[in-house]
Amino acid sequence: MKKKNKTFRLALLGMFSAIIVLQTTIPLLGLIPIGPLSLTVIQVTVIIAAIVLGPRDGAIIGGVWGIITFVRAYTFPTSPIAPIIFTNPFISVLPRILIGIVAGYIYHKALKSKMNDTGAMSIAGVAGSLTNTVLVLGLIYLFYRKPYANYMEMDVSQLLPALLGIVGTNGVTEAILSGILVPIIAKPLLKTRK
Repeated sequence: MKKKNKTFRLALLGMFSAIIVLQTTIPLLGLIPIGPLSLTVIQVTVIIAAIVLGPRDGAIIGGVWGIITFVRAYTFPTSPIAPIIFTNPFISVLPRILIGIVAGYIYHKALKSKMNDTGAMSIAGVAGSLTNTVLVLGLIYLFYRKPYANYMEMDVSQLLPALLGIVGTNGVTEAILSGILVPIIAKPLLKTRK
């Protein structure tokens, strides 16, 4: 029975990794443009992996996304600033790993506090998404405020309000979207896991 569970876990890790690869390479699969916003939905896959498989495996799937981001910054950057920012693994890899850890632990803590499954998944979705947004933008500000301000064509003193504006628009919208999508997708997967 243990071997069957291990095989199923590896199959799910492979499936989630393949989804991450597709989301990062096929346009409009990992980013949804809505008006002036460009919403990232790749974190939803990481959060679902953390809920279905646990925080450790969520961290692995987040690490897959982070490593792809890191490699793409060198080989096929998504923007002119990506080779400067995302070649730093503290920005490209660490926040993505922490999505899985934070979302997985929050989900399990919420369940232990007698919260229903859907509510626990929604909270984990929101927390995981905000973990990514806050850490990536916070680390950009910490390590690369001057190059990023130049890229945004603004004075460095204007960068923090601009980054907070991104958190308030993209970040909050992505978090809400994650809070809605995660339970819808994760519930059926959890049933098959049991």
